[in-house]
Amino acid sequence: MMAKRKKGDPIHGWVVLDKPEGMGSTDAVSAVRRTLNAQKAGHGGTLDPFATGLLPIALGEATKTVQYVMDGAKSYRFTLRFGVETDTLDPEGEAIETSEIRPDDAAIQAAIPGFLGEIDQIPPAYSAIKMDGKRAYDRVRAGETVEMQPRRVRIDALRLIGRPDADHAVFDVDCGKGTYIRSLGRDLAKVLGTVGSLTALRRTKVGPFAENQAISLDALAQIGHKPGQSRGLLAIEAALDGIPAMVLSEVETVRLRNGQPVPLLRKVDLARIADLKDGDEVVAFCGEEAVALARYGKGEIRPVRVLNR
Repeated sequence: MMAKRKKGDPIHGWVVLDKPEGMGSTDAVSAVRRTLNAQKAGHGGTLDPFATGLLPIALGEATKTVQYVMDGAKSYRFTLRFGVETDTLDPEGEAIETSEIRPDDAAIQAAIPGFLGEIDQIPPAYSAIKMDGKRAYDRVRAGETVEMQPRRVRIDALRLIGRPDADHAVFDVDCGKGTYIRSLGRDLAKVLGTVGSLTALRRTKVGPFAENQAISLDALAQIGHKPGQSRGLLAIEAALDGIPAMVLSEVETVRLRNGQPVPLLRKVDLARIADLKDGDEVVAFCGEEAVALARYGKGEIRPVRVLNR
């Protein structure tokens, strides 16, 4: 019996999509996949439908490196509206609480240090977190009462960058994975003696990817099917910048690709493993091409994910 032929082209790499407002992350992945006629695609970190900005989308073998992007640091710019809290903590929800209090710049600056470092944060009820196998937002929409548990997150920097008017403040934030910016806005407003919710949110950095690498859906569609074009793709290796690299010989590469460990016990190997300790991950290269994600231990590296292209 013949194997079923996969639909689409075997495209491997990353598209750093500048996601438009109003589009869900899953829909964005589908749009990129259709535009490029790619066989396989997945995203490197959910972005709320009302938000804009960087949504890295992995194609083909790049899907094996998604976790490295999701685990990376992120940066956002957001606008917080004081005086109104919505049930979704964004402009798509219904108002559930109001306040006449509007903090001044000095009060905001004084409150910021309390949100730096590792903090406990309660995610929004309207979130994609799974509870007993079901998304929290699906439970809320079905009329269930959802009690979200606090999570430890990391805020590296929080900067007040503008006050369009007394009702609004614009911030830049650098944070670790799993941080909910909607919750950050809600909690900051509460510390300031008022209530608040986001009116705008843009992701400006995720993992190794920055805004100057982003491409819109329209631009992607224009170049996606032109012969000789890069199709707006970044190499698989672009997601792996923060992981130690190790260059292998062709013989070693064959072993790793066949699922076998590569021993590194000769004198000539000492330089390659000088900075490694047992349990460290490495990206194995043959020439300029990453061939596998591997783990070092006991004088050898073992393949964790082999990249086939």
